[in-house]
Amino acid sequence: MIGHASPREGAGMPEPVRLEIEKIDDCRYRIPKQGRMNVPGIVFADDRLMEGIREDQALVQVMNVACLPGIVRASLAMPDIHWGYGFPIGGVAAFDLEEGVISPGGVGYDINCGVRLLRSGLSAGEAGGRIRELVEALFRNIPTGVGSHRKDFRLDQKSEVRLLREGAAWAVKNGLGEERDLLHIEEGGGLEGADPACVSDRAKERGRAQLGTLGSGNHFVEVQRVAEVYDEEAARALGLERDAITISIHTGSRGLGYQVCDDFLQVMLRASRDHGIHLPDPQLCCAPVNSEEGRRYIGAMYAAANFAFGNRQLITHWVRQSFQEVFQKGPRDLGIEVVYDVCHNIAKIETHLVDGKERRLCVHRKGATRAFPAGHPQTPHAYRDVGQPVLIPGDMGRYSFVLVGTQRAFEETFGSTCHGAGRRLSRKAAKKSARGRSIVRDMEDRGIVVRADGYATLAEEIPEAYKDVAEVVDVVHRAGISRRVAKLVPIGVIKG
Repeated sequence: MIGHASPREGAGMPEPVRLEIEKIDDCRYRIPKQGRMNVPGIVFADDRLMEGIREDQALVQVMNVACLPGIVRASLAMPDIHWGYGFPIGGVAAFDLEEGVISPGGVGYDINCGVRLLRSGLSAGEAGGRIRELVEALFRNIPTGVGSHRKDFRLDQKSEVRLLREGAAWAVKNGLGEERDLLHIEEGGGLEGADPACVSDRAKERGRAQLGTLGSGNHFVEVQRVAEVYDEEAARALGLERDAITISIHTGSRGLGYQVCDDFLQVMLRASRDHGIHLPDPQLCCAPVNSEEGRRYIGAMYAAANFAFGNRQLITHWVRQSFQEVFQKGPRDLGIEVVYDVCHNIAKIETHLVDGKERRLCVHRKGATRAFPAGHPQTPHAYRDVGQPVLIPGDMGRYSFVLVGTQRAFEETFGSTCHGAGRRLSRKAAKKSARGRSIVRDMEDRGIVVRADGYATLAEEIPEAYKDVAEVVDVVHRAGISRRVAKLVPIGVIKG
């Protein structure tokens, strides 16, 4: 029996379900096609991770997605899969442009939540004595938390429309970055087809005060040390050296993206009825890709994605300023450059091989990362010989990983891989577990300086609230859908 998720993401976990699932190999499981499923489900996981995955309704959501019209090949789930709104977080699904659909639930509320990795010319030894001062400068310069904004920066309406059309390029044109930054951002930091006219006035109003802010929850800016290098050739191409300082930025489209999703859920519920689409779960409300409703959602969703690219670009600018303040060095001496910037919540029109033939598909990646191979025309020129960088953040107390995309991912998962550790505890359970603890002191004992907007955020984000990202990365590496390059360990973190 195909079940239903609860009415709203984060509103309370549904009851666990048990279902039959076939083991394909050490890294893959199959949910056989049954009932209204049009394709099977494929889950990338090992036995240990599968034990946890079975404990919520994420696998039922994989089955539900497989029921949507026009889905191609399989409903896919990455090893960091967990329950989400409609689609599981960690879900990937591709749809035919003629018969298939596009669904806000397959993108999520935080449109183009993603990660940007910066490298620097500093070594851990050079930076070590200044980390606390650096974390304070980052916390001072980058607004964090719910409702955060910079008093000295606010968009006007005309500038916001240009940002929604142009993405990170708008920020660079306005002196908030370098032209070369755009070479190392997915889609060059701007999705063509973004239509600000499809974004509601309420969404635009929410966005104007929030550009250049980190937000709350699991969003962060993290100063890291390159602790391990697994692939010397790929690390050289990405400019990563052992013991070098890197900076990761994890945030998205803030209230603007949330509002776009909220607005279009109502549109898509009506569209599902009007187009006669059977929904196994109302949260999977959708419209044909080429319908008026589908085209309007794509225009608005791409505009929100461009806002997120611009958001990470401004934060990059303020990261550079913070380093200059603390180390009293110029940009050239600090050498802070963009390694890559990837989307985690997006649906895009892409060309893929299906049964030996090229097809244009609408690929939904929700809590999943694009992982294009070496030689692909959309892999940046600097990385053309090694593959597109894949950025996988972990929790604030352990480590993150840099990988590269592979040909196998392109052939098997529509060029997709995991996006992070995946939650193990709900936010409520994490807060309960953290009660009575000094999380800041715990982190300092690990050699990590942490600054946050409030204790509640830190309690929700304790390391044990997440799966061990090394286990997740091990699965995708062994499955061949991305390849390990380097491990980064945190030494300073600011949280929303």
